[in-house]
Amino acid sequence: MSKQQLFQFLESPREMPAKVPLAERVAGSFDELYGRFGQAEAAHQAGRCLDCGNPYCEAKCPVHNYIPDWLQLVQEGRIIEAAALCHETNPLPEMCGRVCPQDRLCEGACTLNDGFGAVTIGAVEKYIVDTAFAQGWRPDLSKVKPTGKRVAVIGAGPAGLACADRLARSGIEATVFDRYEQIGGLLQFGIPSFKLDKAVIATRRAVLEGMGVRFRLGVDVGRDVGIAALLGEFDAVFLGLGAYRYTDGGLPGQELAGVLPALPFLVQNGRIVTGHDPHGRPIAGWEDQLALPDLRGKRVVVLGGGDTGMDCVRSAIRLGAASVTCAYRRDEANMPGSAREVANAREEGVQFLFNRQPQEIIGDGQARGVRMVETRLGEPDANGRRAAQPIPGSESVLDADVVIIAFGFSPRVPQWLQALGVQAQANGRLVVGGNGRLPYQTGHDALFAGGDCVRGADLVVTAVQEGRDAAASIARMLRGAKAIPLALTAA
Repeated sequence: MSKQQLFQFLESPREMPAKVPLAERVAGSFDELYGRFGQAEAAHQAGRCLDCGNPYCEAKCPVHNYIPDWLQLVQEGRIIEAAALCHETNPLPEMCGRVCPQDRLCEGACTLNDGFGAVTIGAVEKYIVDTAFAQGWRPDLSKVKPTGKRVAVIGAGPAGLACADRLARSGIEATVFDRYEQIGGLLQFGIPSFKLDKAVIATRRAVLEGMGVRFRLGVDVGRDVGIAALLGEFDAVFLGLGAYRYTDGGLPGQELAGVLPALPFLVQNGRIVTGHDPHGRPIAGWEDQLALPDLRGKRVVVLGGGDTGMDCVRSAIRLGAASVTCAYRRDEANMPGSAREVANAREEGVQFLFNRQPQEIIGDGQARGVRMVETRLGEPDANGRRAAQPIPGSESVLDADVVIIAFGFSPRVPQWLQALGVQAQANGRLVVGGNGRLPYQTGHDALFAGGDCVRGADLVVTAVQEGRDAAASIARMLRGAKAIPLALTAA
């Protein structure tokens, strides 16, 4: 790297691709918010990288992407090589480039983030893969030798897709089952189109099918096909079941009309926006169809400050709500959602109420407001988390016509798993590994699991990482490894 390149960050500020104009967003546009870099812009931003000897960006990334290396390839115009390198660590890089909270991960750890502005890693990652696919690049499996082994993947979300990708690269035939009509799980139905254009998922499906992955969609395991049949037909099964059971908080009044759980709200709206049947199969854990209310002119309050909450408030803006307020029980510094998403929500007109804890949803058959209490943060617990403590005498009512509850989600253990020796924690998370078992192997030798059904609702990239690594364990098992020495599991 020349001296001029080394100090390029001093002359070149951090830049993101252009956004959809604000007027279009608030008028109802669900187009993907950020545009795409051209070759010159991508190379220019990639050139800001310092190529640190100890790249903190890689360390902070859950899949440990070779970020400085593919940024250098972009500078040199070697996009095909950059795409191949992206896929060495990440089976779904074009999706992570769009939906990862880079400000909390790779870009947050960038050396330049302290004063100069982090390298625009996510946007460059998106540029690399989109450009390579447009040029006809596909993963090269010409040297992969078929093993004759077959694996069923239950769940076409990020964990399942990542697992299927890695199985195919290991010469193992993967068949992916999903109860919904499209692949992607919450990538398809839960994440709004303004964050992830659904054409991106369609392209990934074509890529995976080109790698030999098969999809059986609209098939509900346990209803349309039994787990015993899958264990008889396949050499192993991967469980990427997700986390769809929503946390309602037990608020009085949550049965009132106009009170909606976040995930069904996002799923139904996503189906409408993308032209799919809004009355398709209900999401797991919420078997009653949700009648999506008309939000035009309504006062909408979203309870919860995570990324799902941000998806809800920004969707409500586009659906014509008169006002949208996000209430969160801690302060902004302790908000779990992406700071970039919060900034975008503010720009689009969302109001934020911090240090507010809901006590009750009030109304006369129809929601009319939320009774709130102000909070202060207590001392940090063993994990450094500061609990929100109500302040006596600080109650007030926040007017609302529609209340969306976004308190998070947890896994639900299906009945067909309970008789197979698969253990689960009290919170529904499946137990994997340990006691001499391979990573991600359950109490049943042929069943592996990863993603949200193991760790609870988390990021797309962590689900990708677990699906990827579970595939490595499955391949190891199918090669004859039955267990890991206890000395290694203890380490």
